[in-house]
Amino acid sequence: MSFPEDEQPKPIEPVSQPASSDEEPSPVEPAPTEEPPSGEVEFPEEPVLPEDFTPFGESSRMPRARRRRAHRTLAMPGADERAAILDGLARRAFPSIEFFVFALLGGAVMGAAYLMDSPAMLLLGILLAPILTPWVGLILAIQTGSWRFFFQTLGGFLVASLLVFLTGTLAGWVGRLWQPLPLTQASYHSHLWWPDLFLVALGAILLTISFVRSERRPILPSIMLAYGLFMPLSAAGVGLGTGVQLIWPDGAEVFLVHLALAILVGVITLAALHFKPLKASGYLIPIIMGLLSLAALAYFTGLTRVIRDEILVTRQIMPTPTLAPLLSDTDTPTVLPTATVTSTPLPSNTPQPTATAQPTPVYAIIEAVTGGGAYIRSQPGSGNGTALAVLINGTLVQVMPEIQSVSGISWVHVRWNNEDGWVLTNVLLATTKTPLPPTPTFTPTP
Repeated sequence: MSFPEDEQPKPIEPVSQPASSDEEPSPVEPAPTEEPPSGEVEFPEEPVLPEDFTPFGESSRMPRARRRRAHRTLAMPGADERAAILDGLARRAFPSIEFFVFALLGGAVMGAAYLMDSPAMLLLGILLAPILTPWVGLILAIQTGSWRFFFQTLGGFLVASLLVFLTGTLAGWVGRLWQPLPLTQASYHSHLWWPDLFLVALGAILLTISFVRSERRPILPSIMLAYGLFMPLSAAGVGLGTGVQLIWPDGAEVFLVHLALAILVGVITLAALHFKPLKASGYLIPIIMGLLSLAALAYFTGLTRVIRDEILVTRQIMPTPTLAPLLSDTDTPTVLPTATVTSTPLPSNTPQPTATAQPTPVYAIIEAVTGGGAYIRSQPGSGNGTALAVLINGTLVQVMPEIQSVSGISWVHVRWNNEDGWVLTNVLLATTKTPLPPTPTFTPTP
């Protein structure tokens, strides 16, 4: 049978015998893997992590106590890891344009709410307040000892606070067109209250932990802290704009007390989370800010006056010296000579002082029908003089005998807190209450 030339069968080559044992076999190349057809993608299976896996290092080589501490704390042991975490937190805490816009909007709403004496609008203003991430950046810069980041976050926070204060001042200046205004809410938020101090401390703790532990925006803790910081600051601006004393300086002092408390509590919280300065020189910032915060708390809360008074009382009250030693059983008493008393009559023509009867002071309480309080003014009349303060309902005042009529409206002269002023007669309610007598002080006789 014949085949074409190109189809001729090739001779079968003999199969080579395997090499002898003294020769090394040549490595066999692995067969190439088959590529998946087009349009199909194969994903690798998800690796199964061991139960004791930790991103801080190989858990089998770490002591058990260190593994627990690594799971509990955020600051990683390595300097590079700590720097990466701080860089991410700093980027999130840096103030943005949105932060200042909402500070301006929230301050305007709070200022209008104080003029209308509306608690509902005050709540709306706090909800519109910005999230206080720059405050977290401020305490983060303090605790880590970063001077540059400290001044950046401090500047951003102060600018936002200034916007809230200026909008409140502008609202108070506009409110002069409708005086007298009650300003009960502004007077309330210009005083220190224990519940507000507790709320500020709790908000500082929750905001710090929520910010460093989660990537989400801590809205609720920020609202708690903004309530304690921006409420009294806006009230101080309204008091300055309307010219009402005691609201303007007192509100600013309450803001400083709350800010000092929040910074102190926030720094302590970061220290509990094992945040610390990266360099030895970085400990200077937390020491300085801690001392300044404690000094502000002691001064504006009146703690320094209490300590000073206690020191003065301790210096004045001294043990009474013993005039004579005690007699023993063997001592013989000495009989002293009896002194003769000689009376000298007074001349009959010497005038004696005659006691003049003082009139009994009359007291009344503020009982305004609307607004919850009334103004006390330096002069009678709505447009005369300046408003000295806002007296809330229930305030006890001493009624003086002077009464004047201005434009058909009667004003009465009153005295409150050692200050004289004028109020409307229809806001006074006669009472039998009297102010508490002053506490007597003991002065030892030398």
